[in-house]
Amino acid sequence: MGILDLEKQFSFYGAYHHNPINIAIHMLLVWPIFFTALLILYFTPSFFNLPQIELSIFEIHCFLILNFGFLIAIIYSLFYIALEVKSGSLAALLCMTAWILSSFLAQVLGFSLTWKVVLITQIVCWIGQFIGHGVFEAMQKFLNYEPYPGFQAKVEALIDAEINDWKEKKQLLIS
Repeated sequence: MGILDLEKQFSFYGAYHHNPINIAIHMLLVWPIFFTALLILYFTPSFFNLPQIELSIFEIHCFLILNFGFLIAIIYSLFYIALEVKSGSLAALLCMTAWILSSFLAQVLGFSLTWKVVLITQIVCWIGQFIGHGVFEAMQKFLNYEPYPGFQAKVEALIDAEINDWKEKKQLLIS
């Protein structure tokens, strides 16, 4: 099933996020990256000339626009549901909630302030992600750090298996 193989997704994730520090960094930084991407995508044009959906909370009127932000939220939602229905439904709910909340915030902040918030958040979160992964990989490579005995050998075996699988598929395409 490839991308929709839940076990493969978890083993890939686990190989790179087995360290508690990496797990924490990932949990803390991925959602702000997703949220701020939706935040700036609020300002992309609507795909359809349909009436906008208006929501009012605390006297703030927000128009939900069916644009790239909505498309990204829907794609992620459907992916998570296809991957696994129960937990995927929760992830889909979080994705769509992020879209709604980012739409409210974008309208309140306006484009001028939104892009600054997005830029700062994206830079900080991506640097955090790269540092977190880089420090963990450097610890493995230069200090022979392993979260548990045999971790490095297991990851290398998985990587070799992925490379061999890729080579076999490529060879099948050629022949």
